[in-house]
Order: sequence, then structure tokens, then C-alpha cells
Amino acid sequence: MPASSSDHHIAPCRAGDTLRILEIINEAALAYRGVIPDDRWRDPYMSSDELRRDVECGVSFVGMNEGGTLVGVMGVQHVRDCDLIRHAYVLPSVQRQGVGGSLLRHLMAGTSCQLLVGTWAAATWAVSFYQRHGFAVADPAQSKLLLSTYWDVPAWQMEASVVLIRSPAETAGP
Repeated sequence: MPASSSDHHIAPCRAGDTLRILEIINEAALAYRGVIPDDRWRDPYMSSDELRRDVECGVSFVGMNEGGTLVGVMGVQHVRDCDLIRHAYVLPSVQRQGVGGSLLRHLMAGTSCQLLVGTWAAATWAVSFYQRHGFAVADPAQSKLLLSTYWDVPAWQMEASVVLIRSPAETAGP
């Protein structure tokens, strides 16, 4: 049974949350195994060094706590004139209960610039999630341009990725 709304709390993640953030990312990322290109799959999916580098490059995380336990995280990184949604993961045991949507709405409410999300094209569940929240899929040429402008990914990874866009006027919406 889902916890009552008083048990749900979104707050910025702290330095002490690093191990839990990694646990959430790596447990939820198991869904990518066999879906994304084999040479991009690793176990664990994200290392502590990779997370540290992302935080040092400006990714800040918010997390959903249920009953005092962090169950979902979503990062945001301001790059040039946009905010990038980075590392959005929810524990499988609480997926489809509104955790991801709550985190995304929280981040959308805190920005007045265009939001971009890069994800694996084969992760259709992720693409659908963002579309349900008002993001539009960029066409392949636009995705490639956005990936090369706002992310540091190799060209071959661009071929397997998609970018979703939400304009500033839409960020205040549902």
C-alpha cells in the first residue's frame, strides 16, 4: 500500500546520500540490461567516481523520501541556456507510484529555462514517461545537435540516444 502523502518528502540530496543515490541508480538501471547497446552496459551501471565527477560538474540531486528512506532521485544540471535532467531513477519496488512524476514536477517548478533530457532510444518506458509529462521527442538531427552541444557523449552513443525537450513556457505546467 502506498504511504500517505505526509510520509513523502522531496528535498535536496546531501553529501551523506551518495551511497544511497548510487544504490538507487544501479538497482533501477538493471532495466537497461539487454536493452541498451551491450558495450554501454556495466555492472554497476554508475561508479562512485562517475557520480562524484557529475556532481563536481554541477549536477545537483533531489530525492523522494518515503518514511525516512530515499526511494528515488533526479538530478539537474544547468548547461549554457538550458537545464538538463540527469540520472532520474526510482527503486523498482516503488515505480509507477508517482515518485518519478513528483520529482520531475519539483524540478520543473524550479526552472524558467528549457529542459532537456537525454536517454537511450531503446528505453521506451523512459521516453514515454517524459512524453506523459509534456516533453517532445526531438527529431534525430536535432537530437544529435543537442547531444553534441549540451552533453559529452561519443558519436556512436548519439545514434542510440534521443533527446526530449520541454520549452520554458511549458515548465510551469503539469
